[in-house]
Amino acid sequence: MVDKLIHPWDLDLLVSGRQKDPHKLLGILASEDSSDHIVIFRPGAHTVAIELLGELHHAVAYRSGLFFLSVPKGIGHGDYRVYHQNGLLAHDPYAFPPLWGEIDSFLFHRGTHYRIYERMGAIPMEVQGISGVLFVLWAPHAQRVSVVGDFNFWHGLVNPLRKISDQGIWELFVPGLGEGIRYKWEIVTQSGNVIVKTDPYGKSFDPPPQGTARVADSESYSWSDHRWMERRSKQSEGPVTIYEVHLGSWQWQEGRPLSYSEMAHRLASYCKEMHYTHVELLPITEHPLNESWGYQVTGYYAPTSRYGTLQEFQYFVDYLHKENIGIILDWVPGHFPVDAFALASFDGEPLYEYTGHSQALHPHWNTFTFDYSRHEVTNFLLGSALFWLDKMHIDGLRVDAVASMLYRDYGREDGEWTPNIYGGKENLESIEFLKHLNSVIHKEFSGVLTFAEESTAFPGVTKDVDQGGLGFDYKWNLGWMHDTFHYFMKDPMYRKYHQKDLTFSLWYAFQESFILPLSHDEVVHGKGSLVNKLPGDTWTRFAQMRVLLSYQICLPGKKLLFMGGEFGQYGEWSPDRPLDWELLNHHYHKTLRNCVSALNALYIHQPYLWMQESSQECFHWVDFHDIENNVIAYYRFAGSNRSSALLCVHHFSASTFPSYVLRCEGVKHCELLLNTDDESFGGSGKGNRAPVVCQDQGVAWGLDIELPPLATVIYLVTFF
Repeated sequence: MVDKLIHPWDLDLLVSGRQKDPHKLLGILASEDSSDHIVIFRPGAHTVAIELLGELHHAVAYRSGLFFLSVPKGIGHGDYRVYHQNGLLAHDPYAFPPLWGEIDSFLFHRGTHYRIYERMGAIPMEVQGISGVLFVLWAPHAQRVSVVGDFNFWHGLVNPLRKISDQGIWELFVPGLGEGIRYKWEIVTQSGNVIVKTDPYGKSFDPPPQGTARVADSESYSWSDHRWMERRSKQSEGPVTIYEVHLGSWQWQEGRPLSYSEMAHRLASYCKEMHYTHVELLPITEHPLNESWGYQVTGYYAPTSRYGTLQEFQYFVDYLHKENIGIILDWVPGHFPVDAFALASFDGEPLYEYTGHSQALHPHWNTFTFDYSRHEVTNFLLGSALFWLDKMHIDGLRVDAVASMLYRDYGREDGEWTPNIYGGKENLESIEFLKHLNSVIHKEFSGVLTFAEESTAFPGVTKDVDQGGLGFDYKWNLGWMHDTFHYFMKDPMYRKYHQKDLTFSLWYAFQESFILPLSHDEVVHGKGSLVNKLPGDTWTRFAQMRVLLSYQICLPGKKLLFMGGEFGQYGEWSPDRPLDWELLNHHYHKTLRNCVSALNALYIHQPYLWMQESSQECFHWVDFHDIENNVIAYYRFAGSNRSSALLCVHHFSASTFPSYVLRCEGVKHCELLLNTDDESFGGSGKGNRAPVVCQDQGVAWGLDIELPPLATVIYLVTFF
């Protein structure tokens, strides 16, 4: 009877692992006779048990692993269940209609499926009252796709997926499976090779480097950060001082990194003590290699399992939000590793990467660059970003290596890159992707911030998309960071010859909205720690750390400091060991941390330091000509209000000036707010003298202050 229902050619394709539509052979097959037939494919099995309407039956072996059971007409998929090899009794995966719809295909293939994370990968769900997992994959070059796992003993012929369309969508709903199930994809390539891949859309993975995905439910966590999310959505401007953290090396306990839940409490408490508004996490998307610091990602939708589960990461975010601390994720859409188990040649052919080897392989990192001309690839990346904002409640994305995305010749010699359609070097597809990314984020997630790590002079990085820009909220000012270190690494005796390194960034400070980073990149690869970059003895180096960090706080731009910098970590950062917290038992390190805490508190509570800071109105030079004494001074205004200001004076030499006069016209009153040379910060205690307003015939023309060595003094000034 089955001979009449199944063509031998179709059966051969099924048995050989090349059948693209197993559902037409399996499940309930209707016949013209008085009975229908349940057909099961179980290669290698001697018997298959089926529970039909509550009674146990044994299917009849046909051939080549095919079994069938004749059943009355009218039997539906809910009327029977099948015993699987591992003992699981569940409904038949091949008795269900397609669940991936035409609207899914339409949106995905045009790159605008903004909830693709709810439709692609392994999705726990209920279909017609039956619980299971929907497996969906995009693999247009594959001859066959199967899901393999513990539930089918990793046998690639047991659970082949159905190819939904010619555009490469494969699907299978497997009843009875749920959260925690381990799985991978087995793919037959165009050349007939069998390869096993991890899930690009996987939301949980076994500990690296295995690459085995686990079914995870991102919907089950009960959030309690509603007040934070509501407040964030209404906030248009505010202070942002960021603590950049690598979770695996911040603090350890009993010889291991902290878990997400342990980290939540300790990090939140520390950030509150230090007055940080945000934490920026070095990439915690799943990655196989510790030494990559997370920048070579294989799981774009999964928090790394090194520190716990997806739900435990959600708790981490939730807890920090309850403590009023935002979380920024370092996100890497520019390149991905060449590891064979992940995205590289995913279905046997270049899919996520460019086809041409010279354009696909990035010479700087020996990684593949994404093919932004494919809508499905940009939808994959866009979906990743939106997943973290939607399901993980992340407050911002720092987009890594934007410059490498913007230019086709980035890191390449002549002849190693292909011009765009206009003959230029700009990567037009990635530029459009970045615009699309920022447009969707700012439309769908009000209050979320995006940051570009961009090292070139590409125009309009933080300009609105509708005005021709890329649409980022902030751009990392890497030029400022480079110039600042170039200046501070000079002996104070010779800094007068390099004053332009301090002042140059202020000439372009308002062309973009900037963030001023002192990041992890500056404390690795032999560069040394921040404090060890600075010349002089111990007291001098720590004094310069205080003036460096206060200089950063006072300038226009949001702030970022990598962990360890706040207390003067001596050793260069390593991802394989914790910070040297025992240093806080020593005077200089403890007092430096006190200074950083005070600077952050001042920054948060003084709108002069963050209001309208992308506008020229917020800044006015008082003096940048005192090159001989290494002194600069300027006002910070709270927008257009000119009745008061902060006066910031930075002194970069080791001299002390008991009386230093600044030309400050119209000053009515001047009050000292912070002096980095205060003894509580490890300083000499100079500079605390009350300033004197200088007058000529009753007209205020200047201020006479005590200027301490290697220090910043900050005053609140009111004007007539």
